[in-house]
Amino acid sequence: MRVGVFHFPTDYGIAPAELAAALEERGFESLFVCEHTHIPVSRLSPFPGGGELPKRYSHTHDPFVALAFAAAATKRLRLGTGICLVPQHDPIVTAKAVASLDMLSGGRFEFGIGGGWNKEEMAQHGASYETRFKLMRERVLAMKALWTQEVASFSGEFVKLEPSWSYPKPVQKPHPPILLGGETDITLKRIAAYCDGWIPRGGAGFDPAVAKTRLARAAEAAGRDPASLSMTVFRAPAEAKTLEAYRAAGVDRVLLEVPDLTREEVLPLLDRLAQLAAG
Repeated sequence: MRVGVFHFPTDYGIAPAELAAALEERGFESLFVCEHTHIPVSRLSPFPGGGELPKRYSHTHDPFVALAFAAAATKRLRLGTGICLVPQHDPIVTAKAVASLDMLSGGRFEFGIGGGWNKEEMAQHGASYETRFKLMRERVLAMKALWTQEVASFSGEFVKLEPSWSYPKPVQKPHPPILLGGETDITLKRIAAYCDGWIPRGGAGFDPAVAKTRLARAAEAAGRDPASLSMTVFRAPAEAKTLEAYRAAGVDRVLLEVPDLTREEVLPLLDRLAQLAAG
C-alpha cells in the first residue's frame, strides 16, 4: 500500500516546493493538493464539516501552479489534485494544464476530481449545483478527447468542442489516472463509467473491505475489470492499526493529512508520519 499526503497549499503555510522535497526525502509516495477557486462572502452553503469554514478554504494556491513547483523540486513524488472542482474549470484550459504538468513532471500527475459542494462558488463560474455532475462528466470526456485524439472533438449538452489540435499530450497513456471523490453508489457508477479510481474519505464508519467490494461490484456491473480501478483513501487516520487494516483489505493508497501550517511546524510532523508509514 502506497502512503501519500493531502494538503491545502496556502499563502501562509509551508511552500509547495519545500513540502514536496521534504516528502520525497522521507519516502512518501505522493502529494495531493486541495482547491477552492474562491469563497463568496455570502457563505450561503453550509460547511459540510460543520461549524465555521476553516481559513485554508479561502487561501489556497492554484493547484496546478502549486504542483508545478512541487514537480520541479522532486524526481519521484507522484503529484495529484485532491480534488479539482471540474465544474469550475474550463475543459480546454484544464486539459492543457494537466497535459503540460504530466509532461513536465515526467508522467507523475494524477487527476483527482469532484463536483463540489459550495453552490455560490460554482454559480460564479456559471455552473449549476443541480447539473454539476452532468457538466463534470462532459468536461472529463472532452478532456479525454483532447489528450488522446490528434484532432479532438466533442459534442454534448454542456460542452461543444469543434475539431481542434491541442498539445502537448500527456506522457501517461492514454492519459493521467482520473480519480473521483465521493461515497455514494452513484459515485461508484460514475467511476466505472469514465474514471480510473476512487477517492473515498476514511475515518469513522469507513470499512475498507466493504469499500473494495462495492468498487468491484460497480466495475463488474459496467463490464470492467475490478483490478483496473484503484482506491485512494482520503484523510486516512494516522493510526498504525487502522492503516494495517487498510493494507490487509487491499487499499492501493492512503493519504494522510498535512495541515496548513508553517515549515517549522510541518517538518517535525512529517518525521512522525514517516515513521508511521514505514510501520
